Amino acid sequence: MKAIFEEVNQLIGMQHFDLIVIGGGVVGLATAYKWQMANPNKTVVVLEKERKLAQHQTGRNSGVIHSGIYYKPGSLKASTCFDGYAQIVEFAKKYDIPHDLCGKLIVATSEEELPQIDRILARGKENGLSGLKVIGPDEIKEIEPFVNGLKAIRVPQTGIIDYVAFTNKLGELITQMNPNSEVLKNQRVIRIRKDARDISVVKTTDKTFTANQVVACGGLEADRLAKLDGLSPCMRIVPFRGDYYDLTPSGEHKVKHLIYPVPNPEFPFLGVHFTRMIAGGVECGPNAVFSFKREGYGRTSFDLKDTLSALSFGGTWKLFKTHWRYGLGEYERAFSKAKFLQALQKLIPSLTDSDIVPARAGVRAQALSPDGKLVDDFVIEKGNAAIHVLNAPSPAATASLAIGDEIMKRLKGQP
Repeated sequence: MKAIFEEVNQLIGMQHFDLIVIGGGVVGLATAYKWQMANPNKTVVVLEKERKLAQHQTGRNSGVIHSGIYYKPGSLKASTCFDGYAQIVEFAKKYDIPHDLCGKLIVATSEEELPQIDRILARGKENGLSGLKVIGPDEIKEIEPFVNGLKAIRVPQTGIIDYVAFTNKLGELITQMNPNSEVLKNQRVIRIRKDARDISVVKTTDKTFTANQVVACGGLEADRLAKLDGLSPCMRIVPFRGDYYDLTPSGEHKVKHLIYPVPNPEFPFLGVHFTRMIAGGVECGPNAVFSFKREGYGRTSFDLKDTLSALSFGGTWKLFKTHWRYGLGEYERAFSKAKFLQALQKLIPSLTDSDIVPARAGVRAQALSPDGKLVDDFVIEKGNAAIHVLNAPSPAATASLAIGDEIMKRLKGQP
């Protein structure tokens, strides 16, 4: 019967797979990889709208393997980050993905931040982290000689990795496990539906695919894909651009590991920090500013559809009203090198204007609720024809393999 069904599909220009995964970022590929491992005799196709994998959040983040120290105990973020950390490190070792478990410092630079150090430490321990250590000014200087801090948490579990290489390796392994599975690029999804036979139908700009099940990992397009499937999520994806600076050769020697400030507890952003990059060099940032384009990586990028989507949502205006001072400060850093430098000098006072140069930018797909609050946890919901990952910002890259496990639990016919 299945053979007849597939033959009919081919005759009418459709391709049938057991599973369709929409989205060629790290979460989509990790999900397809986990499913293919569990179902080696079945087929999966990954549909990516760009000409390469990992072109947006996956390829434009800071490349950090997060420990899970910040996240609310019991949350999906906390559990999948802790599990995902172990899985991604094991994967990287097995397949020679460039990575380095260099560790990081979370540094308090004022008396007001000291209670936050205690809170973060308690969360980290509750989330299962071991080897965490609170250190004072002298020990901070031993690890990072140019950092000024009153107290810091030394986090050994944090590292850096090439997420683009990781994502591409997942794609290679999927098609190695089953040559009939595919990872396709230039496939923008324009329709998702169930047909009369209870089969999921996914139409792209030039092809139609059918499958028994579908998972959508759309990142910056997550809410739009959900609407194509008949979902009406109360949350809206609101993009936040993060600008980075690179340290010049005169400044690189001032950073040995990863250096983070104490984050603002009201936001899921971690503040401007210093990150050693796996390919060499040191990156500083990012800030977090409202973006007028979901895939806009320039300071003046604009898209009318994306702007109207964000500004027609009541939650956006409530966020602006509540946190306008914070937002103004972030915009000042976006357009002023001097302001960005001031934020960096909180941690490394000796940095000068000649030590930093403007670099790349990324855009975070952040779900926002109608009451103006940034949705903190990962969100996965079922639509009519697909399972949708509706909110998966940082640390989703670290957690990706564990998120794949979580989605597996929700797919039909899985253990």
